[in-house]
Amino acid sequence: MTENLPRIAVVGRPNVGKSTLFNRLAGKPLAIVDDRPGVTRDRREARGRLGELELMLIDTAGYDDAEREGLEAEMRAQTEMAIEEADLCLFMVDARSGLTPLDQTFADLMRKSGTPVILLANKAEGKAGESGLLESYSLGLGEPIGLSAAHGDGMGDLYQAVVEALGRPKRRRKKDEAEEEPPLRIAVIGRPNAGKSTLINTLIGEDRLITGPEAGITRDAISVDWVWDGRRVRLHDTAGLRKRGKVKDRLERMSAADTLRAVKFAEVVLLLVDAEHPLEKQDLHLADMAYKEGRAVALAISKFDLVKNRTAYLKEIKLEFERLLPQMTGAPLLPISTVKKKGLEDIMPALTKLHADWDAKIKTRDLNDWLQEMVERHPPPSVAGRRIRPRYLTQTKGRPPTFVLMCSRGYALPESYKRYLINGIREAFEMPGIPIRLIVKSGKNPYADRKNPDARTKRT
Repeated sequence: MTENLPRIAVVGRPNVGKSTLFNRLAGKPLAIVDDRPGVTRDRREARGRLGELELMLIDTAGYDDAEREGLEAEMRAQTEMAIEEADLCLFMVDARSGLTPLDQTFADLMRKSGTPVILLANKAEGKAGESGLLESYSLGLGEPIGLSAAHGDGMGDLYQAVVEALGRPKRRRKKDEAEEEPPLRIAVIGRPNAGKSTLINTLIGEDRLITGPEAGITRDAISVDWVWDGRRVRLHDTAGLRKRGKVKDRLERMSAADTLRAVKFAEVVLLLVDAEHPLEKQDLHLADMAYKEGRAVALAISKFDLVKNRTAYLKEIKLEFERLLPQMTGAPLLPISTVKKKGLEDIMPALTKLHADWDAKIKTRDLNDWLQEMVERHPPPSVAGRRIRPRYLTQTKGRPPTFVLMCSRGYALPESYKRYLINGIREAFEMPGIPIRLIVKSGKNPYADRKNPDARTKRT
């Protein structure tokens, strides 16, 4: 399990390349990287590798020692928690710009924390970084390692330093890795300032994510590991998505792309909408986007404590949701209040059931018995005077449930009849709101060669 991996926190003042090193060690561009300082806000965790070492990496916000309140204070608190929880810190300075008073302040913090630290002088490639590399000795944290997080220089020296600091961790046996149950991956999405980070903090019972009244605080899609009722869960907090036409800033576009990536890798999506402004066009767009990705979607209605006539409100919302998104009829609607902590106990049972339906496998015999009843009740229409005959239905995979229908002249089967079958599968096999994919194929005509001897000759 990831709990057995050494936890390595990448720390330093803003804009020294922490996220770049984090991405390199993680082997993929997980953290958003931009030239502007202060891009990273929440601390992000991911598994990574340095040589043969498997690590749990923690990317942190740039540390600022100024006496501030609000967002900057929360960012600083998140960094301090990461240092406290880490087995080893990689303290980065910028070899090209040289040391600053903030670097010295950070070095004092590292000494007081008692956490082992390795000093890294980033951007040390070439002559431009030589003076900064030598200057970093004055921090009193041992010999600095010159590297380039962007180009990969100095990774060998970093590997040796990490091995000396932690030793060589014992690799887990493959049998143990196979027996480890993968976590249930849930992406929480919504418009900006919908309360996604606050909801996750309340569910897990700690201030893991930065929250505040201003919109757009979350930038990266941050994954948070949690255990609910003995089951491993990975919650993905995402940046709020605005209408595409309103997104002009490059950083916001990168945040939006990170959110879409989180949805693609999730299994269940929880869409958070505001009870005072529910089912706006952007909410419907997000729900449809997750559905088209093949993800099971649940709708959480936040600030429900502000609603007066709750029974009538829920009935109206349900009817409106199913009218605007008929393909998602039956998706769970969860009225909640994060402030009052009402309805939160219903979220995980609903999402686990949704996940079980999304991962369901149906026996072929049951499918074909059902198909026969459906065809007898409502046969496919004739096309050009010839009837389409469904012959065989089987499920080829789950996640989402995917079915293949074999029938004569399958290319002519109308979309309306496909919807009839998909809705029938949902109702008969109790899979409300689950995205279902139906692939129609035509069986080979055994008399085709007799009717066209020339074609038979060509194949032989």
